[in-house]
Amino acid sequence: MNKPFGGKSYGSIGHLPASRLGPGDHKLAEGQARILTERPRDRHDLIIVQEKLDGSNVGIGKLGGVIVPVTRAGWRAETSPYPQHHHFAGWVAQHWTRFNDLLAEGERICGEWLAQAHGTRYLLRHEPFAAFDLFRDGKRVLWEELSTRCDRAGITTPTVLHHGGPCSIETAMTRLGGQGHHGAIDPAEGAVWRCERKGEVDFLGKYVRPDKVDGIYLPELRGGEALWNWEPSGMSRAT
Repeated sequence: MNKPFGGKSYGSIGHLPASRLGPGDHKLAEGQARILTERPRDRHDLIIVQEKLDGSNVGIGKLGGVIVPVTRAGWRAETSPYPQHHHFAGWVAQHWTRFNDLLAEGERICGEWLAQAHGTRYLLRHEPFAAFDLFRDGKRVLWEELSTRCDRAGITTPTVLHHGGPCSIETAMTRLGGQGHHGAIDPAEGAVWRCERKGEVDFLGKYVRPDKVDGIYLPELRGGEALWNWEPSGMSRAT
């Protein structure tokens, strides 16, 4: 099976007001945007804001006791036409024990693969994978569980900029700073808001800075030459 999980590994997230929209992007409902940035429904709304990293969205799941790396679209990473995903598959194989210990049968952890520069260059301060979601029975687990399990496994997660009530875009961007907290050389892309409610992840929203240009370091715009933040040797090459 080329799509082991039966479909996409990860869906799309709606944009907050003033966020830069790319092709195929959609805006978050106005009411949801208010909950994230202005006014909660009640005391049960918990808002968590994290730095948005700029790489390739990937996943790692456990099926039949086997650790399976996949692309965002759900294809096995080793079948991708892109070298960055082959590096991802190789990296997961090297760290098989960590993910085997981390994941229960049927679970899938999703995150950003930062090995290749897309629209942001990084001098990475950590390994090239950063986890931002964990799915069990088709649903996201709470951030507390995800972050605790990742800490135990030594897996990087995006920096938390806010944890509590609603957080304005201005406050989040101030806490993000110019280059964020993960070694970005270029301006940090933005942030992701997460609303958890009554023991479940209710919905997510994101903000991307208006001047962000997607994919400016991809080979298609560089005469076929990829720019790497990381290589299998572990050395960073972003320039």
